[in-house]
Amino acid sequence: MRTKYIDLIEQTFEFPQEEFKVIENELLWNDINLMDIIEQYGTPLRITFLPSISRQIQKAKRMFNVAMAKVDYQGEYFYAYCTKSSHFSHVLEEALKNNVHLETSSAFDIQIIEQLFEEEKITKDTYIICNGFKRQQYIDNISRLINAGFTNTIPVIDNKEELLEFKIRRNVKAKLGIRIAAEEEPMFEFYTSRLGVRYNDILPFYNLYVRNHPNFELKMLHFFINTGIKDSAYYWSELNKCVNIYAELKRIAPTLDTLNIGGGFPIKNSLAFEYEYEYMAEEIIAQIKNICNQNKVPEPNIFTEFGSYTVGESGAVLYSILGQKQQNDREIWNMIDSSFMTNLPDTWALNQRFILLAVNHWDYEYQRIFLGGLTCDSHDYYNAEAHANAIFLPKIEPNDPQYIGFFHTGAYQESLGGYGGIQHCLIPAPKHILILEDENGEYYPKLFAKEQSYKSMLKILGY
Repeated sequence: MRTKYIDLIEQTFEFPQEEFKVIENELLWNDINLMDIIEQYGTPLRITFLPSISRQIQKAKRMFNVAMAKVDYQGEYFYAYCTKSSHFSHVLEEALKNNVHLETSSAFDIQIIEQLFEEEKITKDTYIICNGFKRQQYIDNISRLINAGFTNTIPVIDNKEELLEFKIRRNVKAKLGIRIAAEEEPMFEFYTSRLGVRYNDILPFYNLYVRNHPNFELKMLHFFINTGIKDSAYYWSELNKCVNIYAELKRIAPTLDTLNIGGGFPIKNSLAFEYEYEYMAEEIIAQIKNICNQNKVPEPNIFTEFGSYTVGESGAVLYSILGQKQQNDREIWNMIDSSFMTNLPDTWALNQRFILLAVNHWDYEYQRIFLGGLTCDSHDYYNAEAHANAIFLPKIEPNDPQYIGFFHTGAYQESLGGYGGIQHCLIPAPKHILILEDENGEYYPKLFAKEQSYKSMLKILGY
């Protein structure tokens, strides 16, 4: 009878996979022996595998360019990184190695743009797509960029009144975008996105406020579906409406030449994950071309703003099992050495799934368990409901530490959970290491941040 943990994984999924394999009963992730990392740095431990970022960007660029070539698409493809997914300098620097552009969402983003320019990581020709509902400081910072000669800075109008607040130098002609307020999925809690301008208001807004504006010319129409790019009737319907609006607008706005389809490519959240990236890219490009041809307007340049897709699969968090508690005849709790609420807030806020695997003891028998965090909060757990399947891990043996890993955690978790601030129950932020690639293609770890100290917490709290 096959009752080992490795038997369970191999019988349940296609395994090994591109980034996961097991050698001598220990897990390798992107060819990195995680037990070696744990022995060097301990747990809890946050890891960022930087080469994954370049790999994802190049994959998307290749897919969209191939899709365009297949249908003789006349526009160009531009990849913008959505900075809110992870603002860390090492993330942006890795992304920028791949000739990408940047999308911002708030005032402080602009200071990051200026810092990157000072460090010669970007130029004034880099496209800076400024999204979001804009407070005055954000508008002022965008105006400063434009006045400083960042010629490809594109504020995307989210609220019609924003246009009146920009302070652009006389004789400067800047690019402008308008975001469409897409209709949400039928089962969503409301009908129309709070972001953007309603479909019916876009043409009147252009005619009244943009057509003869002394400082702006319309460059981009922006479209984003909150639930992501899916092969569903809802997505294709919204894309169709968006491209038809583009065609109507293009007839009266000759400077309009770009369609931004936002982000939404999913990331792998299970060993059983399947998604036809190539098909979706090809179908998006083909539909845009067909609708433009039907309307007798040129195909637009295409921007994407992939955030989670860019950085999500670069992240992992490793834990130790501190102990096991049998709470009744059916519920066994394995207690981790940190907290889900602070390290992986999406697991309890959104029931977000991540890939969960044992790091060691793949030759041990498995058992069904629940995972509990260290805080006193009843929501600090990870169970079958969040994972979408029952959770099985190797049985705990006395004096034989068990380690586990959550993978593809690189998007949003640090910013949503707080990084280096005050955590729930004062659970310290874990140590954070980067995995880099040297000139010979070899991977090596580098410490980015130590585990948070009590002194830093007491200082924030005023002690």
